[in-house]
Amino acid sequence: MRRELNVAIVGATGLVGRELLKIMEERGFPVAELRLCASDRSAGRRLFFNHWELAVLETGTKAFERMEMVFFAAGPEVSHHYAPLAARAGAVVVDYSPSFRLEPGVPLVVPEVNAGDLKGHEGVIASPESAVTQLVMALSPIHRVNPVRRAIVVSYHAVSGAGAAAQEELTAQVKQVQEGHAVVPHIFPHQIAFNVLPQCDVFLDNGYTREEWRLGEESRKVLHAPDLPLSATCVRVPVLLGHGLAAHLELTHLLSADDARQLLAEAPGLRVLDDPHVSLYPTPWSAAGQDGVFVGRIRQDEALPNGLALWIVADNVCKWAALNAVQIAEELLARELI
Repeated sequence: MRRELNVAIVGATGLVGRELLKIMEERGFPVAELRLCASDRSAGRRLFFNHWELAVLETGTKAFERMEMVFFAAGPEVSHHYAPLAARAGAVVVDYSPSFRLEPGVPLVVPEVNAGDLKGHEGVIASPESAVTQLVMALSPIHRVNPVRRAIVVSYHAVSGAGAAAQEELTAQVKQVQEGHAVVPHIFPHQIAFNVLPQCDVFLDNGYTREEWRLGEESRKVLHAPDLPLSATCVRVPVLLGHGLAAHLELTHLLSADDARQLLAEAPGLRVLDDPHVSLYPTPWSAAGQDGVFVGRIRQDEALPNGLALWIVADNVCKWAALNAVQIAEELLARELI
């Protein structure tokens, strides 16, 4: 019988926080006591977990007393301030924000790829950005047997990557455009309805966005490939859920598309949907609510030496934000690291 833990969730009322509750319930995560925390605006709201009705508390240091595991699903400012306090109070922190992902000594973990990095954690464990998770899930089985020498990635980010307010903005803008009204954007710099924006997060001095920089840096850390050249372009698309990635890889040796399909089909957490003759390939719509990473359009990339091209899709909120954090916690329990 698994040991039950005292668990807190910071950011419990947000998109990822609500999915954490749902996935913990679905997977039977062993909870003795559960505390739900959020900002003062959400304090007092009531949420359900395993038929318990729980009041949401305002995030504060007292919320971490006697807690053994704390999930952070809030913004980076909240994590930066409170996660070290939770760790000092004796809890193991699993954080989804970018605050600690690239900190030396903080494991950045996708359990199917690098669960061994959990050993020796110092109280804080980071979960990657969802696009990174699905990218390394697809690259890892190939990279282990045929190292990737270069990667060029174009991501198609759903608006949910920017939060619930971004989803609401897309829905409202679609209605406004269809009714012939002018659109005034608030979350994004331009109209997102019926449009695509080649910008996710702010631009850096080198012309890349911060999201593109993170995609490279975080992927290298998870894959233990610090020198891997990886260039990314991240595009925001008018999709509610599900990121798509077009990955173009230069491998050390030639790998046929059939051999790549076999490697990917045998990897944990991956599903291959790849039959172009019947238009079988992954889409964000079909991936929504699913807990796998889906790969299709597997083919030789004729522009790169030993090139291989992949199309990778996953539900960025429901599964590859929340699920990865829960899987990290399950690995900690299984390895007796908590």
